Amino acid sequence: MLSSIKIAVLMGGPGSERQVSLASGNAVLTALRDLGLDAEPVDITGTLIELPPGTGLAFNVIHGTFGEDGQLQQILEGMGVPYTGAGVQSSRSAFDKNLAKAAFVAAGVPTPCAEIIDVSAGPKLPSFAAPFVVKPPREGSSVGVHIVHDQSKAEAAMTDAAKYGDDILVEEFIAGMELTVGILNDQALPIVHIIPPEGVYDMASKYPWLSGAKGSQYICPADLDEETTLAVQQAALAAHRSLGVEIYSRVDVLLDARNRPFVLEVNTIPGMTETSLLPKAAAATGISFPVLCRIIAEQSYQLRK
Repeated sequence: MLSSIKIAVLMGGPGSERQVSLASGNAVLTALRDLGLDAEPVDITGTLIELPPGTGLAFNVIHGTFGEDGQLQQILEGMGVPYTGAGVQSSRSAFDKNLAKAAFVAAGVPTPCAEIIDVSAGPKLPSFAAPFVVKPPREGSSVGVHIVHDQSKAEAAMTDAAKYGDDILVEEFIAGMELTVGILNDQALPIVHIIPPEGVYDMASKYPWLSGAKGSQYICPADLDEETTLAVQQAALAAHRSLGVEIYSRVDVLLDARNRPFVLEVNTIPGMTETSLLPKAAAATGISFPVLCRIIAEQSYQLRK
């Protein structure tokens, strides 16, 4: 099926995660070519999309703004070109943490309590006391995220998060294990346990090759009992379904001291290098990185051709 079409691997993008996207895109490109498929790289630098002549499928690996928020998906639909992963609406809902939070609550997905705060006229404190987490609602990879343990530092955190928009999502802080669950074809993959070097899973510990920082450790499958494993996977799958995400995603979850899962967000275009977390989870089930790329491409093409 894929052997007869040209696949354009879209990477880069105009957002803050450009370098990470280029790494993912080149890894996917290599994997597709290793499978003997006709794949070409397309480095997106703005919002103008030019695809190679005869493109039959766009493999979207643009993380964050433009690639993951529904904009690129809408352009590709207008061009009549099938693309991988989440559609226009599910991309918008997952990327906007405010919309995602509302969907989680409506579907009964366990998630930290939160408030949306308008900071257009300056920082405002939430109704609950520290510790809490301040997040720009429409950024990825922990961009602009601050954990506030001391109430006196809340204003500085909110001022920084306000650089990315006039509304801020403030969540209660959940202390616990950092977990992530890959979803592929409506099935939860083995859980990955993330152990950050300094206790905070931020941009530096996610992508140490960008900053020279010490990287995180990853354990897959996570060392959890069967009951807890099932609860975490069910919560992740419920979050994925609540947003209507197509084909695949990666769901970030915190597990508190009482073994209760709390869903943080659903990533519709997670990292896609061979050492990224979704590929790690797939590998734990015997799915190699090239085969994972082929599954995503085949299922997406079948959905949208």
